[in-house]
Amino acid sequence: MDGYRVIVDKSTVPVGTADRVREAVAGELHARGVSIPYSVVSNPEFLKEGAAVEDFMRPDRIVIGADDARAVDLLRRLYAPFQRNHERIMLMSVRSAELTKYAANAMLATRISFMNELANLAEELGADIEQVRRGIGSDPRIGYHFLYPGAGFGGSCFPKDVKALVHSAAQAGRPLQAAGAVDAANDAQKRVLGARSGAASASGSAGRRFAIWGLAFKPNTDDMREAPSRAVIADLLAAGASVCAYDPVAMPEAKRLFDGEPRVAFAASAGAALEDCDALAIVTEWQEFRSPDFDAIRRSLKTPAIFDGRNLYDPAAVRALGFEYFPIGRP
Repeated sequence: MDGYRVIVDKSTVPVGTADRVREAVAGELHARGVSIPYSVVSNPEFLKEGAAVEDFMRPDRIVIGADDARAVDLLRRLYAPFQRNHERIMLMSVRSAELTKYAANAMLATRISFMNELANLAEELGADIEQVRRGIGSDPRIGYHFLYPGAGFGGSCFPKDVKALVHSAAQAGRPLQAAGAVDAANDAQKRVLGARSGAASASGSAGRRFAIWGLAFKPNTDDMREAPSRAVIADLLAAGASVCAYDPVAMPEAKRLFDGEPRVAFAASAGAALEDCDALAIVTEWQEFRSPDFDAIRRSLKTPAIFDGRNLYDPAAVRALGFEYFPIGRP
């Protein structure tokens, strides 16, 4: 197309980045005395870790921020194979597309932090957050997605994007109080499991050994960036405890992160992690943790205590098996 070029930015970047890229390219072309027609487009990705290929092949929406008809036409042709059933492309201004990516992740993070705070309140009031979750999720205006309380969110997107959005808003002179609260609430939630583990024993956590199931920030990935497990382990170590951890895929990364820490050991299986431990803490909701052999868990632990940071089990059923069971937001 007569030397026409399209620069596509698919990353999560501050609003105005595409404009700065356009100016930088224009300056460089001018300095070289070259004239090449081009356009800068914002085309943020919405891929979940652990399901990126599926999300790419079957996108629920394709956001294109562009002010050039030729660029839009090229991207339409590029994405044609991925939207044969119905139109998924959403056209908007470049800056709107850049803000859409931040806003989407911040909205999902907001739902998580709000549910975590409700869960903590439910415990104080004697309510059951699972029943509350079903009650509010049945409202079609709310829905059930991202309404699961737990040990906090992590990963490369939500924490970073919430902080970046807060920073961008402050720079623009329009502070986002709600987004700032989301970040603070999540930092606090990551400390709940460690604090609860110490409070459950009259002697605290000092000298105790905890089995940790789950290290990655979410299932089906080995990503430990901002993972709640890191805060849980740090709190337990600070309280004088030691841990033996297991994760189906994140162990190599965890060993790198905790290299040189003698109080952190790793096991080859979930069952092996329980050996010589006083209690079990579940931090990541891997599928293999959902239906464990509770008799084997009880035999392995010195005291039958489970601190469930993902609410995987029915409290009454687990307690009927002789466990002390500490979920999030459930009586």
